[in-house]
Amino acid sequence: MIPPSPRRTTTLTARAVLFDMDGTLVDSTSIVEQVWTTFAGRYGLDIGEILRSSHGVQAMDTVRRFAPAGADVHALAAELGRMELAETRGIVPVPGALALLAVLPADAVALVTSASRDLAEVRMAAAGIEVPAASVTSEDVTRGKPHPEGYLRAAALLGVDPADAVVFEDAPAGIAAGVAAGIRTVAVGPNAGELPDGVFHIPDYSGVSVSTQLTRAGLRTLAFSF
Repeated sequence: MIPPSPRRTTTLTARAVLFDMDGTLVDSTSIVEQVWTTFAGRYGLDIGEILRSSHGVQAMDTVRRFAPAGADVHALAAELGRMELAETRGIVPVPGALALLAVLPADAVALVTSASRDLAEVRMAAAGIEVPAASVTSEDVTRGKPHPEGYLRAAALLGVDPADAVVFEDAPAGIAAGVAAGIRTVAVGPNAGELPDGVFHIPDYSGVSVSTQLTRAGLRTLAFSF
């Protein structure tokens, strides 16, 4: 009998780590689906198509894409935003996220989300996660994911080269943004789709460990193993 091959461990060493929010740190699936189902029902749209394309994308971009001709997309996006802000039931952290964040140096972590700052604060609080001091929300960029602007801005906030960072993302648009920024990217969870070359995948953070090291030059590095 041939014994099973031992599981191979991947280790990524970086100076900073950049997290998406929804689906990556925070599980808000039920609320997101509820809001977009309301939008789809109002206009007779295909909710499946909306959910497939809206994940990880700014709400305004999704409304602009699917709203009927002549609709006030700004008013619609604002209405959907108010609906999201008003509901926090069912929001929980992604498994292992709290434990991982607890051991990461705060000044090496950034949040990069397509949500507004208000919504990010509400959802992170509901999941029991503190918003990192370095955070990039929808108000901070002119081009949302899959454009790399948000991740490049976050790396700059932390004072690191993109090549010295790691991105954790759950959605195809965000994964594409991380790759386009030249940052090593790890896909999280079941909604990542077909992964680009070089992108790793984890189901959640339960099997992720991190250690902190100092280089000979005195630079702090983080070694993520999964």
